[in-house]
Amino acid sequence: MPATSPASTVIHPAVVRITHWINALAVICMIMSGWAIYDASPLFGFSFPHWATLGGWLGGALAWHFAAMWVFAINGLAYCLHGLVSGHFRFDLLPIRAQVLVRDFGLAFTFRLHHRLGVYNSVQRLTYVGVLLLGIAAVASGLSIWKPVQLDWLVDVFGGYEFARRIHFSAMTGIVLFLALHLLLVAIVPSTLLPMIRGTVDAARGGP
Repeated sequence: MPATSPASTVIHPAVVRITHWINALAVICMIMSGWAIYDASPLFGFSFPHWATLGGWLGGALAWHFAAMWVFAINGLAYCLHGLVSGHFRFDLLPIRAQVLVRDFGLAFTFRLHHRLGVYNSVQRLTYVGVLLLGIAAVASGLSIWKPVQLDWLVDVFGGYEFARRIHFSAMTGIVLFLALHLLLVAIVPSTLLPMIRGTVDAARGGP
């Protein structure tokens, strides 16, 4: 890897970038295989189109889902450990102050919210912390559905097997909505994509 030039500033460390892209692949596999599993026993009065599912059949979808789940869980654990040890959570994502959050939401809805690469505003902090909690809820509820006998205590935490299924579906829905918003914002501000690939931003220009 070439050395970082003095005119460049690292805003996304290698650990963050690597876990981000591994997570993206794992989440896509989990969502698409999860939709195939859902279609085998729908909770609600609709099914997902076959082209949006992964696995081909229930057994194949389960195999994909469990494989991606372990990648997602281990990768997420690595990211969380880095976030705690490096101070990424403490300095970049926290605190989230109500007064600042209300102000930033107002600016966002009027398209006046300023964006600085490497600096998270309150709206970004809330969404990133929120999707992190949704990921934890998805893994925990998924484990309770997968092993309802061995992990009966976890099933009880979620209020029973059927309720755990609904929590799992709700967590997945929240993650899908986050991904849609995330991709929309990248499309609106494409300069945020390159730093997540190479990790640096041109300090002189304030952009990648």
